[in-house]
Amino acid sequence: MPAVLVTHADEPLGRRIVKTLFHDERIERILALGGGPAPRSFDRFLAGSPPRVAYARVDLAKHRPMADLFRSSRFREASIDTVVHVPSHGPTGALASKERAGPLVSGVPPRTAEARLVLQHSLDARSVTSLIVIGSAFVYRLAPGNANRLSETSELDLDPNVPAEIRSWIDCDMVFHAEVGNHRARVVLLRVPTVVASGGFVYFNPALSGPRGLRLRPIGFDPMCAVVADQDVARAVLAAVHGGSSGVYNVAGTEHLPLSVLGRWTRRPTVPVPDPVLRAAAFAATVLREPQLRASVEGTHLRYGFSLDTRRAERDLGFRPSYRVGLGRAGDGRVQLETSPV
Repeated sequence: MPAVLVTHADEPLGRRIVKTLFHDERIERILALGGGPAPRSFDRFLAGSPPRVAYARVDLAKHRPMADLFRSSRFREASIDTVVHVPSHGPTGALASKERAGPLVSGVPPRTAEARLVLQHSLDARSVTSLIVIGSAFVYRLAPGNANRLSETSELDLDPNVPAEIRSWIDCDMVFHAEVGNHRARVVLLRVPTVVASGGFVYFNPALSGPRGLRLRPIGFDPMCAVVADQDVARAVLAAVHGGSSGVYNVAGTEHLPLSVLGRWTRRPTVPVPDPVLRAAAFAATVLREPQLRASVEGTHLRYGFSLDTRRAERDLGFRPSYRVGLGRAGDGRVQLETSPV
């Protein structure tokens, strides 16, 4: 029975994954890591006797805390054999203040530093035999138009002018992809598009991630966005935990929404503006050292849409999306995005 370590478990997608793993009786125990205190929703998970879930505060972007964790008696006693790395997501995440403060070491963004340390310590730990990583589908190069159908072998966007936020996703993708053929540990990279959750929440979308409010998009463009429910991402992680294959897999839902519609449904309406306005906003974001803001006003994802070919995940992992994305009415009467079982 797998014993699983989950990173960034104090953030929304991490919490969802821990909850999904907890309700699977085939999972023996879970060690959840986060940069802040344990979420209140974990109280019942931590109250077992003995508890199947333990929680620890760790700065994943620093070598010493990570080394101490993987060498600790707590890690050894938990007999962790599977690591699930969930990147920090959103301005309320653990990386928010660090991103604003600039790179940690030698110009390396915190997200990339975390990826390198998680990979290094997971491969060095003798007990770890599986590493499952959530990556971004925004790493792909997009051709003009909305007809981009992307498979796992599609070209990555290696343009040197790509926004720093997306560049960090590409760097992390390449770090983990290089170890997919590792002979000692099984490495699984799940590339996800825009992740949505009930209540109008949205993650991993460079244009919409962050607090609710107005967004800018180039006039004349309204790209189609592939989306996936957070529950389906957690189900894909669970399938990878129990699977026996290594590789890169696209994971997506069945719906595709125009950026303007997705923004409206998540209370992040997009305003079409001329290119000079976008260039001025991108320049201001660069001066202010706000990589997430720059990615929201610059990049091909604001002009061209894409869909993901998920047949490999269905074949190797047995994963098919089970949740649909639609509209629901909130308690305040507003209509917003909701997810529900198919």
